Amino acid sequence: MPSLKEVKNRISSVTSTQQITKAMKMVAAAKLRKAQDRIIQIRPYSQKLSALLSNVSGTITGDIENKYAEEREVNNVLIMVVTSDRGLCGAFNANVCKAVVALIKNKYAELEKQGKVKLLCVGKKGYDFFKRRDYNLLNDYVELFADLNFESAREAAEFAMNGFEEGTFDVVDLVYNEFKNVATQIVRTEQFLPIAKVENEEEDESLNLDYIFEPTKEEIIRDLIPYSLRIGFYKSLLESNAAEHGARMTAMSQATDNAQELLKQLKLTYNRSRQAAITKEILEIVGGAEALANG
Repeated sequence: MPSLKEVKNRISSVTSTQQITKAMKMVAAAKLRKAQDRIIQIRPYSQKLSALLSNVSGTITGDIENKYAEEREVNNVLIMVVTSDRGLCGAFNANVCKAVVALIKNKYAELEKQGKVKLLCVGKKGYDFFKRRDYNLLNDYVELFADLNFESAREAAEFAMNGFEEGTFDVVDLVYNEFKNVATQIVRTEQFLPIAKVENEEEDESLNLDYIFEPTKEEIIRDLIPYSLRIGFYKSLLESNAAEHGARMTAMSQATDNAQELLKQLKLTYNRSRQAAITKEILEIVGGAEALANG
C-alpha cells in the first residue's frame, strides 16, 4: 500500500490537472459558440452555390470551356489535409490522417510510389504526422488557422486551382472533419477538382434545369465558378474549426470526469492508508503497554 505522502501528492496533482481540463473545456465551449455561428451562417449559402455550380457546369456546351471541370488522365495528385494546430482534442486529427493514408493506399498507391502524390496540410498536426512518415509535403499554408479568414483561405484555394489549371495537378482531393454536433465529427473526403458534373437522371427533374444567364455564360464561368470553389474551401475550414472545438470540449469534459473518478479512488486509498497507520500505532501502543505490564 502506498504511503500517505505519496497518495496526498497524487491527489494534489490530479486536482490541479482537473482544474486545467475544466478551464480548457470552458475555453473550448466559448470558441465553439463563435465557430458554430460562423458555420451555420455560411452553410446555406455555400450549399446553394455548390448546387448552382454543379448545375451550371452540366449546362455548359462544347463551345464554352470550363477549365475547372476538365477531366484528364490522373498522373499528379494533390491532397489537401485539414487538421488542427493543437492537440488535446481526442481522435480529431488521427481520424483525418488515417483517412488520408487509406485514400492514398486504396486509390493512389502506384502514384505515391512514383512520388506523384503531394499533400498540402492546413494545420500543424497533420503536417507533423506526414512529415515524420516522409510524405511529399507542401508547407505554404500550415499555419492558416492562426488567423482564419476568407482571404487566407482564398490563397490556399487558388494555389490548388492554379495548379490544376496549369496541369501541375490532375486531381485535387480535400479531407477534413465536418461538424455535426459537439460530440460528433464526420471525416469527409471530397473531390475539390475537377468539379464533379451532375448526372442527369430522367426521374429527377430538378437536375434538368433550363437557365437564363445574365450576364453571359462566359462571364459566369470566369467569375462564379472560381468564387464558388473558394467559398467551398473556406466552408470546409470553418467546418473543421468548429469540429475541432467540439472535439476538444468533449475530450476535456471526459478528462474532467475521469479525474473526478480517480480522485474518489485516491481519497478512498488515502483513508484506508490513514486508517491502517492509526491501527498500527494503536497496536504498537497496546503491545508496549502489555510488555511494560508483564515486565
